Amino acid sequence: MPTDQLLDVQDLVVTFPARRGTSTTVIHGVSFGLAAGETLSLVGESGSGKTTIGRAILGLAPVSEGTVTFRGSTISNVSRKERRRLAKDIQVVFQDPYSSLNPSMTVESILVEPLAAAGIKDGPSRIRDLLDAVGLPANAGRRYPREFSGGQRQRIAIARALALEPSVIVCDEPTSALDVTTQATVLQLLKELQQATGVAYLFISHDLGVVNDISDRIAVLYRGEIVEIDDAHKVATAPSHDYTRRLQMAAPIADPKKQRERRELRRTLLNYKGVS
Repeated sequence: MPTDQLLDVQDLVVTFPARRGTSTTVIHGVSFGLAAGETLSLVGESGSGKTTIGRAILGLAPVSEGTVTFRGSTISNVSRKERRRLAKDIQVVFQDPYSSLNPSMTVESILVEPLAAAGIKDGPSRIRDLLDAVGLPANAGRRYPREFSGGQRQRIAIARALALEPSVIVCDEPTSALDVTTQATVLQLLKELQQATGVAYLFISHDLGVVNDISDRIAVLYRGEIVEIDDAHKVATAPSHDYTRRLQMAAPIADPKKQRERRELRRTLLNYKGVS
């Protein structure tokens, strides 16, 4: 596993204002690191806080306590100017590829936009390479997002994230809106791009079955806390927390024997008071 740590999250707390002057804490002292070329997956059910952590790293959610550092420099709650500078190093791929792409812009314009914002003047000449990297034809640049399938649109979103050659990409449920077959091809694409570029992924998902193959490590979130973080194979085959086992049972599986084993495990976990 890579040892060159890029991202370091320490004791992260995220609190949002609520009604009548009160507040709600959704992330409770989360800590983890992300190394160059590594994939760390944050996994949990809806409401567990995984997307909020990603947004805090991207500067889209406030950091109430704790620190987020990138290459040793604090990036939590920095100025808008500094956040724009960080965009070259930390990019994002969102869940819905259609809503994240401007429907009135051609694919070429979508890909050139971040390059132009970063002051890169040879942007148009790089479009062909970006499209080729994500498996799209060169003439795709002249078309609009509505002319592509969901999987192809997500490839465009990945190309946009890669345009500035970032060190880290936050992948926020990037396959959850896709069918199973398309999910597999997009995950394979992400793996190939990582091997080619050395980019690190913070991969956010609700599905352990999706992240098992792509991850180096997996962090399991429950109610804003990490209840388990370890090597992906260990989390997948010998989880230490009952909540992780619950997530395993929620993942689709075709093996009848394993389905029976899951039903037995589910009966055991019905009396577990730590998971509601």
